[in-house]
Amino acid sequence: MTYLVTARKWRPMVFDDIVGQAHIATTLRNAIATNRLSHAYIFSGPRGVGKTTTARILAKAVNCLAPENHNPDNKCDLCVEITEGRSVNVFEIDGASNRGVEEIRNLREAVRYGPAKGKYKIYIIDEVHMLTKEAFNALLKTLEEPPSYVMFIFATTEIHKVPLTILSRCQRFEFRRISIEEIISRLHLIAKEEKITIDDDTLLLIAKRADGSMRDAQSIFDQVVSFCGNKITSQQIIEMLNLVDEEFFFRLADTIKTKEIKVGLLLADEIIQRGYDLREFLNGFIEHLRNTLIAKTTKSTKLIEASEGIKKRFESDANKFSEIDLLRLIQIVSDAENAIKWSRQPRLKLEIAIVQMIKLDSSVEIGSLIERLENISTSSGDMQPDNDLSNYETSNRKTKDAPIRGSVKATQPTLRPDQVIKPSITLSQIPVVAEPIRLPTKNDILEKWSMFVSEARKERIAIGTILSETSFIDINNDRLCISCPDDFHADTLNLNKNRQYLQEIAERVYGAKVHLETILSSKTNSPAILKQIESPQENQSQPLAQQHPVIQALVREFGAKPINR
Repeated sequence: MTYLVTARKWRPMVFDDIVGQAHIATTLRNAIATNRLSHAYIFSGPRGVGKTTTARILAKAVNCLAPENHNPDNKCDLCVEITEGRSVNVFEIDGASNRGVEEIRNLREAVRYGPAKGKYKIYIIDEVHMLTKEAFNALLKTLEEPPSYVMFIFATTEIHKVPLTILSRCQRFEFRRISIEEIISRLHLIAKEEKITIDDDTLLLIAKRADGSMRDAQSIFDQVVSFCGNKITSQQIIEMLNLVDEEFFFRLADTIKTKEIKVGLLLADEIIQRGYDLREFLNGFIEHLRNTLIAKTTKSTKLIEASEGIKKRFESDANKFSEIDLLRLIQIVSDAENAIKWSRQPRLKLEIAIVQMIKLDSSVEIGSLIERLENISTSSGDMQPDNDLSNYETSNRKTKDAPIRGSVKATQPTLRPDQVIKPSITLSQIPVVAEPIRLPTKNDILEKWSMFVSEARKERIAIGTILSETSFIDINNDRLCISCPDDFHADTLNLNKNRQYLQEIAERVYGAKVHLETILSSKTNSPAILKQIESPQENQSQPLAQQHPVIQALVREFGAKPINR
């Protein structure tokens, strides 16, 4: 007998054998039981999850001569013909190679004729999203009102490319990715029937590599059996598929923790020499950091897809990094993975990422940092003198009364620690006088007026356009006066939200807060307006003493007011 690959040999034959899609199998079987079959179905989902297989089972179930619990018996002539692909009632069409409007016209002509055998004439179109727009349009009328004996089953991996006019005429079923546990269970059954020795840890490597696709898992399984024979170990799979061993990731994590740049670069060289795909390696390290984060935050390894031995290592390594540091490391690795994708020097990008992770400083929460600073401040209080001034004076008088004998040498007086006098005022009690903010001058306004208008127009075009039709008059302290051509411009700019917006733009452009004031151009030359624009006399004659930083600090901190003399 001709050899069949595992994916074909172990293809599900009834609804109960479909792995990971119980919600779809139950719905279709109930539809058959209650005779509520639709004339068109569309199956969407990732590759290798059972879309075409389900379509074939449905085709057999609706045409089976002796169904068993609404499943095909796979023994009657019609079921055997469909299984072997020689049925005259079931047509499997590849949408990628039959995508034109001419092929759809031929299909419409064939639909007019009833089934040669059985109850239904079924068209299974795989990768239906590959049809052209014209082909979809040619199919619309037939799909909306087909003959009672016709059923369409579409399969696609890119449902977003199918027109809504097609989707609205079909019952849609979403196939999900198959879980790792379900893949392991199915492969374990196949290995047992094929008399192949393989443990669950080894099957886990195959299931993770398959990435939710049962067909991919079975293809890898065939490849592994060809390489290893009937006894398979995890190390053989790692070598055959050139997988990155989890030990590499633990070594890199230890190197990051110990801050050894030399060891990290040697590890990068080992990765290159072994021929690992660098993006695959970085994606694997992201998963490693994710698993460490899961083990640290949840205090459990339930969400980690790994063998029991690896899970225990994650539990023991969970406290090596903080949650914040793990997130920062994941960000560095993600950036490196994106950079390698387009870089001509992928090795350099890998080495830079490793050095960045090794040189990354540990994060400190601001709350704990403040607490540490407070403790330091409390423990380093000022020293208290042991003796007061009266003791010092008494000692000084005794020294005066004593007779002086011999020569006296001039010495530099020294103070003992117990003679240090605590100052009555500390530096921290002296208010810090901030430098006064420099307000923009008239020349500053004129030089940056076009920039001011452009910045206002970037975020709100209408307001910026209205502002461009005004003109600058004068700047008096923090009052920015502009001339408006009419009431519409003035009223628009005087709205609270618009005024606030322009004042924020002005602060960004001129570096100081200003208050916007609008004046109609027809009134600009009036004496009252000119007087309003001019600086008040008391501001012009303000004494220079009041402009001193210390005086301004007193006014600001204590509410002091100048007194006229």
